[in-house]
This record gives sequence, C-alpha cells and structure tokens, in this order.
Amino acid sequence: MNHLGFWMNKVRRNKMPKVTDEPSKEEEKEESRETRVVEGQSEAAGDLHTPSPQRRPLQSSPPKFVSVEELMETAKGVTNMALAHEIVVNRAFQVKLSEPAEGSLEKRVKDIMHKAFWDSLEAQLNEDPPSYDHSIILVGEIKETLLSFLLPSQGRLQKQIEEALDLSLIQQQAGNGALDIRRIAQFIIGMMEALCAPCRDEDVRKLHDISETVPLLKAVFSVLDEMKIDMANFAVSSIRPHLLEQSVQYERKTFQEFLAKQPNALDFTEKWLQDTAVALRSGEIGPSVGAESGSSPLLTVHNHAYLRLLKWDHNSVPFPETLLMDQLRFQEMQLDLERLSVVASVLLIVYNCAGEAIAGLPGLMERLKKTIVVLLSEMHMSSFNADEAFATISEKLCCMLGECLSEHAFLPFTTERQSALKGQIVAVRSPDNTIRKLIDSRIQTYLLTVLERTPHRSPIAVPGGLAPIGKELDDVSVRFGHLVNFNKQVYYPFYQRILQNILKDDTVMTSV
Repeated sequence: MNHLGFWMNKVRRNKMPKVTDEPSKEEEKEESRETRVVEGQSEAAGDLHTPSPQRRPLQSSPPKFVSVEELMETAKGVTNMALAHEIVVNRAFQVKLSEPAEGSLEKRVKDIMHKAFWDSLEAQLNEDPPSYDHSIILVGEIKETLLSFLLPSQGRLQKQIEEALDLSLIQQQAGNGALDIRRIAQFIIGMMEALCAPCRDEDVRKLHDISETVPLLKAVFSVLDEMKIDMANFAVSSIRPHLLEQSVQYERKTFQEFLAKQPNALDFTEKWLQDTAVALRSGEIGPSVGAESGSSPLLTVHNHAYLRLLKWDHNSVPFPETLLMDQLRFQEMQLDLERLSVVASVLLIVYNCAGEAIAGLPGLMERLKKTIVVLLSEMHMSSFNADEAFATISEKLCCMLGECLSEHAFLPFTTERQSALKGQIVAVRSPDNTIRKLIDSRIQTYLLTVLERTPHRSPIAVPGGLAPIGKELDDVSVRFGHLVNFNKQVYYPFYQRILQNILKDDTVMTSV
C-alpha cells in the first residue's frame, strides 16, 4: 500500500459510520444536517496495531466526530504534500502521459470511441459540400492549447494565434465554401514548431508529410499531448528550487493538520524510536547511548533509528508514518546494500584466499566484481535460486583465478584449495555468515558516520574490505543522507518531543 493509501486508510478505519438499529430523534436530526463519521477504537487497533509478546499496546484516541468534508480535505492535503515531496526529493521526477493498460477494458472502450469520432469527422468532410462543424470545434481546442503554452510576455504570438484561428471568421469561410483547411493546418504546425521543446522537433516536422486532413488532425493532437507533458515537466524543473525552500515548512504544516484530525498518526513512529532506544540500551544494536563522541543521547537514538530502516521487515512491520512517502526509496537502498554486502564479502574471501599472487593485478578486481554482480542481478526476485547462483559464482571465480595465475606464471590452486574457496563463497549466501556479518557491520558503521558528519569535515575513509564497492556505497550514502537530513528538517519538532519523552523514561534509559 502506498503512503497516501496508508494514511487515508488509517483515517477511514478510525472514522467508520455510526450505525444503530433504532436511531434517536436527535440523531436523525443531526444526520439530516450533515453526514458524520465517528472514530472507532477497537477496529483500528486490531487492524493496524497487531499485538506481539514484545509489543506494548498502543492507546487508541478518544472517539471524535469528523465530517465527510473534513475527511476529503485531509485527503487533498496529504495528496498535495506527497506530490510536493516527490518533486523535491526525486530529481528524476517527471510527469508522464497516462495510458490505459494494453488489452484492458478501458483501452478497448477508448479505442472504440476514438475510432467512432474520427470516422464521423471523415464522413462529414467527405460530404458534398463538406461539413466543417466538428473540424472547427477541433481547431478551437487546438487554439486554446497553443495559447496555454504562451508566457505573459509573448503577446505578439498570442495576437498571431488569435487572428489566424479566429473561429467566427473560420465559420463564415466554411459557410461560404471558402475555407482553406490546409492553410490553417500549416499555420498550426508552424506555431507548434515555434513553441515545442527541442526533443519534439522531429515529431512536429513529420506533420508536414501528412496530406490527409483527418490523419493530420489526429497526429496534431497526439503531438500536442506530448508538448503538454513537456511543458509540465519544464514547469516542475522551474519550480523545484523555489519549492525546496518552502517544502520543509509546507510538509510540516500539512502533517500537523493531518495529526490534528488523526491523533494516532504518530503511533508507529513512536514505536520505531522507542524500539531503537531499547535496542541501544540492551546492546542489541550499536554502542550504548551517549558512547559516541560528541553525540547527544537524543541524536544517537535518532541516527540509529534511521539505520534500522535499512534492515526493515517491510512485509510485516508497519513503517513509521513520518517516512511513508520515502518507504520505497529506503527499500531500494536496503536491497542495494544487501547486494553490495554479498559482493564485498565474496571478493574479500577471494583475495584473502589467493593472497599476494593476485594482489595488485590490474583489472582483475573489476572483472571478478562484474561477474558477481551479473550473477546476483536477480537476487531479490522470487525466481532467484540462491544455491545455484552461488555455486555458479564459485565455479566461475575459481576458473578466472586459475587463468589469471597461469597467465602470470603462478602455481595453480590445488584441488583442496579450490574446494575450500568454493565452500567459503557458497557459505556467503547465508545472512548469518561470519564474513558477511562483518562486512555488513562495516557498512552500517560507514553510514552512521555519514549521518554524524558535519558538512565541513574531511571525506569519510572507507572501512577495510569495502574498497571494491566504494563507488556504489558512496552513491547509496548520498541518497541515504539526503533523505534523512530532509526528513529531520521536516519532522524535527515531532521527533524531539517523542525522543525527550523516551529518554525521560528510566525504564528505557538510565541517563540523558
């Protein structure tokens, strides 16, 4: 379920319609004035807060009446916040044409309706004399679209369009049999050439090659749809710097409004932070609170909480509400890090086993790494066969090492040594493998350092064993740091209040 669906589902489940077998007169009067929904207590707790032996039950909020209008307004606010967040965080964000799925009922209905329309238009144009009623309507739509592309300063172009596509004049020409539809089409194409993005030049140029009126109009509308998307994406790229300046306050304000209507909207966030504090205190993860030099207990808990999101069980554990809009991004980073951990573990085993014989050989590391990456490309797909993949990796790497040793006049591996190497490589498929856990721990340490680093400090040294994946790890760390820092800026007041309450609890922390 996406972030918007999750939030609104949470609202709907906690605001179910109030139903009674025999409503009182007062209730009937109230229902006649406006439709109301009442916030439930047990249903939301049952659906969203499934108890477990280690989980402290979350307290439900008191019943609260909320109108349907308020509910719809909340949905609108969350939708706008999600869109603004996506534009700011995802620099590759683009508006795309929405097309129904191939073979779907919607697609078939759309095709039938379009064919009927264009067939009707062609029949009108083939009449004697031709009827231009529908054609003039289409020209009017094209005119409005062209005008929508103009900036306020482009008054000259606006005047040209208004004069050349004067519908009343075109209607008179059609009535007098003097309408030159081809002349109008050439003006439209010329204006499209002047207004389109460079990537659309070739599409517009091809319009000159279409001689039939109906196919030409169909092609014109198709290209105009693409130009609308180009204009929308240009607008997105233009507003992104300005939106970035305002987005922190905007998202915080919108979430605060959502929280006012839905008091339990931070339940999973509170549990996420509380569980992190407990895990730190018990030594289950990281150092004890306050052990890191220069880090406050509050910051320590917060940073480790973000690291836990890279080890999240997305199928069974609810994601914190304050991070729902970035859940897919965190999940992608989690999968990337799992794959990088395996790659680094295998390479560490290979180089430790082969020793100085292959140390420093140019290009070998990249060839070995490329082979592993290719064979692990489907690592997180349901069809992935781990046993087969790791067996293949071990065979290929041993073969490549043998060829490399022979090429550089080194003695080949003995059969026993090859078997030992293959066994160690195959063992990496288990998350509990010692080498894999070591590499994973170093990756976590590196990412924690990224979160704790101040902007003007020197670059972070890559821990031992991670050099082969240094470039990829740096890419993930940049994405991770960007998301975390932005999230902290937006939700800092909420996090601070929650963490202060957690750190005051002596049953969780002994000191601040």
